[in-house]
Amino acid sequence: MLAEQYAETITRLMAESTRAWQGWLQRQERGDFFTLPDPAVAAKALANLNQQFLLHPERSLNAQLKLLEGYGELWQNTLLRLSGHDPLSTARPDPKDRRFKAKGWEENLYFDALRQAYQLTAEEWLNAVHDVSEGVDREERVKIEFYARQLMDALAPSNFSITNPEVVEATVRTGGANLLRGLANLMSDLARGEGLLRIQQSDSEGLELGKNIAVTPGKVIFQNDLMQLIQYAPATEEVDRRPLLIVPPWINKYYILDLTPERSFIRWAVEQGMTVFIISWVNPDERYAEVAFDDYLTEGTLKAMDVVAEVTGEASLNTIGYCIGGTLLACTLAHQAARGDDRVSSATFFTTLLDFSEVGPLEVFIDEEQIRFMEQHMERRGYLEGTHLANAFNLLQSSDLIWSFVINNYLLGRDPKAFDLLYWNSDSTRMPRRMQSFYLRNMYLENRLAEPGAISLAGEAIDLGKVRTPAFFVATEKDHIAPWTASYRGAHLLGSRPRFLLGGSGHIAGVINPASSSKYGYWSYGHLPRDPDRWLESASHHPGSWWPEWRRWIQRHNGGQVPAREPGGERFPPLEDAPGSYVQVRVDTASTQDT
Repeated sequence: MLAEQYAETITRLMAESTRAWQGWLQRQERGDFFTLPDPAVAAKALANLNQQFLLHPERSLNAQLKLLEGYGELWQNTLLRLSGHDPLSTARPDPKDRRFKAKGWEENLYFDALRQAYQLTAEEWLNAVHDVSEGVDREERVKIEFYARQLMDALAPSNFSITNPEVVEATVRTGGANLLRGLANLMSDLARGEGLLRIQQSDSEGLELGKNIAVTPGKVIFQNDLMQLIQYAPATEEVDRRPLLIVPPWINKYYILDLTPERSFIRWAVEQGMTVFIISWVNPDERYAEVAFDDYLTEGTLKAMDVVAEVTGEASLNTIGYCIGGTLLACTLAHQAARGDDRVSSATFFTTLLDFSEVGPLEVFIDEEQIRFMEQHMERRGYLEGTHLANAFNLLQSSDLIWSFVINNYLLGRDPKAFDLLYWNSDSTRMPRRMQSFYLRNMYLENRLAEPGAISLAGEAIDLGKVRTPAFFVATEKDHIAPWTASYRGAHLLGSRPRFLLGGSGHIAGVINPASSSKYGYWSYGHLPRDPDRWLESASHHPGSWWPEWRRWIQRHNGGQVPAREPGGERFPPLEDAPGSYVQVRVDTASTQDT
């Protein structure tokens, strides 16, 4: 039986190796050497770091002396433990660091000493990097510290087969079959990336759209070249008079809000008696190269609002925008304010940036040089591949989103488990050239959205200060994409007095925190002082999900109750069942699609 398994694995390895090689050759033939982030930027940052060490030898020496002192203490404690004593660890394991959660890291003297040596080295290395880069301008210092941390994460002993006790045990137990399977998994990921590594984070066969994820009953009632509009079937006899339109981000698919039924915000909202509509954005290809941010406004949000009004017969509606979808929603509200269009009764913003003066770890990828690098690539392709963006975002949490899978998939030879959040995380979309360039330059690089009238969209100067729509902001404590303090400052740009709430956890988990959950909790406070730290000092912490509190707020804007509405109606007969066809197009399928 073991021989058969070896033979099957070797056959798969040969097939995947061939696919990876062919993909790499195809990439070479078309001259596609683009990767994000740019390796040259990382090399430049590390070269600059080396120069700083040479310019500050005293700081380098101090770091080495501290490290030698730590090594001496570690050696002494290791000898004491070898003699039967139980001294305190020189470097205690961080319970949140899942790299060293296996029992072997503490039970085995060799591996325990190795772990502690690594942790001492990492701590002193990063402290030294911080010290020697103090004199460098902020933009370069951010890059130096980021790539120095990436280097140290990559060198963790957990990432190598002979220095990871869990991998050593698996290798002995299976006779090396784990490493053979891992090599086949590696070749499979290289094949999926056409020669570039594209790590599989979730079992793609264990989850399927419309089967066990994105299954809330609904219909696609409208579509154009840019989006499909889904209306969900009611779950109550009466519903809020004002419908709810959700504007999701288009860097990933809309179903982040409709994961498995127990984690679906959309299902919960329908069960609360809301008529829910959501935009499902197209996954663009080269034909969309000239699609602008303006088009997402006119053919996306504004068009969806028109359809919602015709379907329901209601003159007003409530809205939600998530991440870049929230940025678009705010721009839409400002556009409407300029034209006297007051149909939006309330706007909720999930982890949304309006003030881009503080973008957190993402700033390492945002500067003139790197934007030009992306633009040159997009000029040839017509779009920026979602996989490149996903790789950059994964680096922001490399221990969890890269190295944990290197260990599981390649060293232990296991298949990743089916996990809805990671399945969605891997389902990224392409960004049209013109839109992406505008967004990066005007929002991230120049922060022009925060300046009244500094940008114009669809013929109107955008001034967020003219937006008087009642607003509710949800930020998350550990958000590495939209820092909560930046979201808080953005809330002050609106002309209304928004309600602000801070959820626990991060950009996704803090939002997708079901009403039945007791995890994370949230902070709330009625006033909105200019300083976010002052707000947090005054805020009260509440256990569990923030969803019910938002529901209480949105009920003040629901306009009363009406009989439940079925999707579409005479004007817009359903085109297909939810989740629709646009969401089915993945970036690792054909390069073009029918829309």
